Amino acid sequence: MDTSRAAGRGGLLALAACVGVWLVSSGSAETVGPPLPSPAEALNTLSAQASYPGSIDPLPGSPPTRIRIPVIRVDAPLTGLGLERDGSLQVPPPARRDLAGWYREGVTPGAVGTAVVAGHVDHATGPAVFYHLGALHRGAAIEVARADGRTAVFTVHGVEVYDAEDFPDDRVYGPSPRAELRVITCGGGFSPRTGYRGNVVVFAHLTGTH
Repeated sequence: MDTSRAAGRGGLLALAACVGVWLVSSGSAETVGPPLPSPAEALNTLSAQASYPGSIDPLPGSPPTRIRIPVIRVDAPLTGLGLERDGSLQVPPPARRDLAGWYREGVTPGAVGTAVVAGHVDHATGPAVFYHLGALHRGAAIEVARADGRTAVFTVHGVEVYDAEDFPDDRVYGPSPRAELRVITCGGGFSPRTGYRGNVVVFAHLTGTH
């Protein structure tokens, strides 16, 4: 099986399973929840070149150790995620609200292709690591520290939200000749009965290192 396709199906199944434990336990109304991206932040489909300003050549592969998104105050360790028996992507332990994960069988962030990072939106006692992911705008910086001592710097070029039933695997997880990153969490509206309806996906590309 193509690992990019496996990661696509897995990310969809695992993240769509988030039920909003904190929102349910706090009795929040359906209209209350994490921020959703504005339509203005959607991918630019008119010009591929315009979507990747400042791209640089990919780095050699190296496992990531930490993700930082300064504008939404994310500074979190990363753990490797594999696939469950049903092909779904594992998720970080629910008790670790500060932890995010990366798909270790796929591309490492900064290497050529599409790397995948996923994390919880909430936790039993409140917001989790990617609660504010939907508030990102195009142009925001994402930094991924790597085991080789280098930090890969990505620039956001799109933020979108998808219903679980219409999740576009190819659009999100498809191969790329550049070094790209997807950061994913639950979102798409919330119902106390069924949980989150879908996923927020951040699209970013490599623009620097330090």
